[in-house]
Amino acid sequence: MAIRVNLITGRSIEQGVSMEAGKGKPAYTAACGIIELDPADFKKLGAFRNTNVRVTSEYGSVIVKAVEATQGPHPGVAYIPMGPWANMLVDPDTYSTGMPTFKGTPVEVEIAKDEPILNSLELVRKGCRGELA
Repeated sequence: MAIRVNLITGRSIEQGVSMEAGKGKPAYTAACGIIELDPADFKKLGAFRNTNVRVTSEYGSVIVKAVEATQGPHPGVAYIPMGPWANMLVDPDTYSTGMPTFKGTPVEVEIAKDEPILNSLELVRKGCRGELA
């Protein structure tokens, strides 16, 4: 079963703190390798909190941990902190601004049983080799 939601990305305090400690550290993956979903979307998906999910857009796909949204309620809207996980999903076209559009990307979310969340270095290496689906 999969659900469709509207993805937004942005900075978070946890993302900033963990980034300063080092992007290769487990804390960075824990802070940024997540997707915040509304409780209603968890119910539609049939998933428990802290379940690994595959998030797919027309630009790419990535495995992240589904956590309950810290703000809301906002059913149909999901949030991934800025970082390599979000970058796999957003339109790479910057429209000559130098910055991709980090808001309003339609994505599909499905349970990713037994699929690991890659850390930032693994994710970038696989992406550079074209191994990501």
